[in-house]
Amino acid sequence: MNIALVSFHSVFGDLPINFLQMETNIIKAAQKGVRIICFPELSLTGYCVGEAVYKIAEPVSCKWTYRLLEISKIYNIVILFGMAEKEKSSIFLSHVVLFPNGKIKVYRKLHLSPLEKNFFIPGKSVVIFKDSGFAFGIQLCYDLHFPELSTQMAIDGVDLIFAPHASPRGSSLDKFNSWMRHMPARAYDNGIYILACNLSGENKNQLYFPGLSLAINPSGNLISSNITRGESMIIVKIDRDSIDYVRKHKMRYFLPNRRPELY
Repeated sequence: MNIALVSFHSVFGDLPINFLQMETNIIKAAQKGVRIICFPELSLTGYCVGEAVYKIAEPVSCKWTYRLLEISKIYNIVILFGMAEKEKSSIFLSHVVLFPNGKIKVYRKLHLSPLEKNFFIPGKSVVIFKDSGFAFGIQLCYDLHFPELSTQMAIDGVDLIFAPHASPRGSSLDKFNSWMRHMPARAYDNGIYILACNLSGENKNQLYFPGLSLAINPSGNLISSNITRGESMIIVKIDRDSIDYVRKHKMRYFLPNRRPELY
């Protein structure tokens, strides 16, 4: 299965322009045989940790979601995108998954950063998605710093974890070096793929994001990356053989030998 990871320039509050950029990337990916395309955290609405987020938050059932769902159907592609989700008086930091069969599913960020806690409500569920014979989870940026979440997803049967980020400041190389401290461990310890992408550029809300996308296989090895200041798309081939290589080897697959009764 081919997966596209997009390092994406999202303008805060400008949903029409963000939608058009997403549409362009989706069509480009579909033409290259991609089955799943993943955009970064808050890619549709733009990223903000301030009161302005209340003005731009949308319900999942907004017109932008349904326009993207039509694109998903037309191009037979699964779309993962981020938004500030409004539900009644609550705002969630959410990632939406659109399937070509018309299904809409949502992951709400579980671990909010200290600044995000002032404006967002944390999610309460570990959600597992399935497509094309693979199971996957989503962790948003800060989520990935909590090893227990990756382990729980692996116990629940995921083959890969998408890690869409809105991680500002520093250079793309700085961000790459930071990600490489913990992401290979999540993949290696659990026998899963880790697929990450970041927002890029200045978002017109006083934040700059260094562009970056990368993919790590179940052996904990980097298999693809794009370290760039601007936007980019990398296409990664996910295969069952790489997963089985780890999980059928008694010394490389650690998960079955856990002793949770001790922890």
